[in-house]
Amino acid sequence: MSAFLYAATRTPFGRLGGALAGVRPDDLAAAVITSTLARVPGLDHCAIDDVVWGNANGAGEENRNVGRMAALLAGLPVSVPGTTVNRLCGSSLDAAMIAGRAIECGDADVVLTGGVESMTRAPWVMPKPAKPFPAGDVTAVSTTLGWRLVNPLMPKEWTVSLGEANEQLRERFGISRERQDEFAARSHQRAHAAWESGFYDDLVVPVGGVDLTRDEGIRAGSTPEVLAGLEPVFRAPEQGGTITAGNASPLSDGACAVLLGSEKAAATIGADPIARIAGRGVTALEPQAFGYAPVEAADRALARAGIGWDQVGAVELNEAFAVQSLACLDAWKVDPAIVNQKGGAIAIGHPLGASGGRILATLAKVLRESRQRYGVAAICIGVGQGLAVVLENCDATEVGR
Repeated sequence: MSAFLYAATRTPFGRLGGALAGVRPDDLAAAVITSTLARVPGLDHCAIDDVVWGNANGAGEENRNVGRMAALLAGLPVSVPGTTVNRLCGSSLDAAMIAGRAIECGDADVVLTGGVESMTRAPWVMPKPAKPFPAGDVTAVSTTLGWRLVNPLMPKEWTVSLGEANEQLRERFGISRERQDEFAARSHQRAHAAWESGFYDDLVVPVGGVDLTRDEGIRAGSTPEVLAGLEPVFRAPEQGGTITAGNASPLSDGACAVLLGSEKAAATIGADPIARIAGRGVTALEPQAFGYAPVEAADRALARAGIGWDQVGAVELNEAFAVQSLACLDAWKVDPAIVNQKGGAIAIGHPLGASGGRILATLAKVLRESRQRYGVAAICIGVGQGLAVVLENCDATEVGR
């Protein structure tokens, strides 16, 4: 038995403190549940076996199982269960992988997956004191991104900042600042062109009460020359720093939803499937090398799909940083022209828990539009992990690859 993708939507991705800053994450999640199910009006919502939702924070308004809360807020029957998955940046891709396995083994026929993150609304936290009324000061820590309240037993090299980890990756593979800026500029240019061509019109839905119809971070005028003028953030230039706000993904807010089902669920859903999950891969390595983890994850997913890179017609790789994206592309030896053809996270944004579902839904549409048979969606994950999914276009019998 196989698992298939039937429908997907996402919100526009907003900048930190931008247009979506006033919207709670559970409301963002509920909005995309509603919009995705609206694509399949024939589906009786009581037939949804589970909701599997991704979220990387869980410390703020999305606490108490945002997957279940969003389903209730969206008006799903109280009999529809829900769970929340946290694999950091890969959370919503992991949610789809978990749902796919449940469908393949016969435990479910219809599963609604997705993810959400409001990095703007992520709270500050502080450890609870061991004794009441401590005499010293206590520091509030931001939960927006990265390590916090680190266990002192963790080796120091594992807990460097995400940016420093990618500067180390840049040193390891000799990836220049120029290549990073060129890659980042291309992300903005492709994302802008995709919006202008109407590619995202049926994938992205507005959030009620918010005046935002497109991804907020896209800069159509980005060029390598413009990006070259930005200062490095994590290391000073004299220390060899190359990573800037322009060649790394921004902090973002947003949500996505992806409806999965078995082949026989087409009658229940009232729609034809779009793509089949053909292979999955998960891998791990040293925490500071997390940006390189998609390499093996994708290779494993392809092996399980029974195909090679020469059969892949499209790749959606989440652009956490330009440098780690380039390191992965160099290792795979794929044609950059087939990678992130409609822009990537550097331009579109990277709301952690929502990014995996975004790349999966985008890949399914790219495959159908380009009439390619197989594609790979891959993502790197903090603390040294990577995920990848191989999709097969359901129109594969009509395409040439």
